[in-house]
Amino acid sequence: METAFLTQGLLTARQYFIAGNENEKSLANRITSLWGTIEWSWYTQGTDSLYWHWSKNYGFKMNHRIKGFDETLITYILAASSPTFPIERSVYQNCYTNSSYYYNGKSYYGIKLDLGMEYGGPLFFTHYSFLGLNPNGLTDKNTNYFERNRAHVLIHRAYAIDNTKKHAGYGANCWGFTSSDDPIVGYTSHHPGTNDENGTVSPTAAVSSIVYTPNESMDVIRHFYFDKGKQLFGKYGFYDAYNPGLVEGQQVVRSYLAIDQGPIAVMIENYRSGLLWKLFMSNAEIRNGLKILEFNTNE
Repeated sequence: METAFLTQGLLTARQYFIAGNENEKSLANRITSLWGTIEWSWYTQGTDSLYWHWSKNYGFKMNHRIKGFDETLITYILAASSPTFPIERSVYQNCYTNSSYYYNGKSYYGIKLDLGMEYGGPLFFTHYSFLGLNPNGLTDKNTNYFERNRAHVLIHRAYAIDNTKKHAGYGANCWGFTSSDDPIVGYTSHHPGTNDENGTVSPTAAVSSIVYTPNESMDVIRHFYFDKGKQLFGKYGFYDAYNPGLVEGQQVVRSYLAIDQGPIAVMIENYRSGLLWKLFMSNAEIRNGLKILEFNTNE
């Protein structure tokens, strides 16, 4: 999975540099070479599944099958797109889509969610795979991915407005739950409908969702910056987590996590210009992989 996130970024960078000067072209060629060495098919262990967490010390001891719907979609797309070690479409069908939390089809607060766990799960599910992969116009037989992701975000917002647990601060300008640091228990996953949702809000959740809900996300950004900026905004942007129900001085985790800061920067740029989406989707291998997995695009 971590290899997939790295590769998504590298292929995006390759397209940016590929028509540049000699040094930039050299870098793009090095990325192409590295991309070709990743043995995606090896991670099936000869089965109809992709597996996470191999190490030289423990091998595949965890035996963790990658199945969703969650942040791991990009792994299957890259694996199907590989020019050297691709997986078969059957691996995607028999593993990723064959999960108790792939199909949903229920409505929450009147908002239908086609794919995902209860309430959609943490919001990083709508971010990590889609930093380069453009959800606009991305469809398959199960969903429209932009609309699916927008629904996920709006469900989080509606949950905060409803606020059945009476957490302090929740509302239209304070919502968004995902994995982040936590002022109570340390790093953990926050999402509606679980005990982990303890009143902590993660700025990356709403801010990185700006591509799906620009107006609603801007309400949160304005509140966090103009009303709470002295608490929540530091040298490198918003701090990682905020729990307004705690006593002052304990509400904010004053840390920056790259995996949370990164989607903020990328998704703001995708909202402004679509730059990262355009670059990643311009890879011919990716377009081929999407066809193999029977996705439709506007590209």
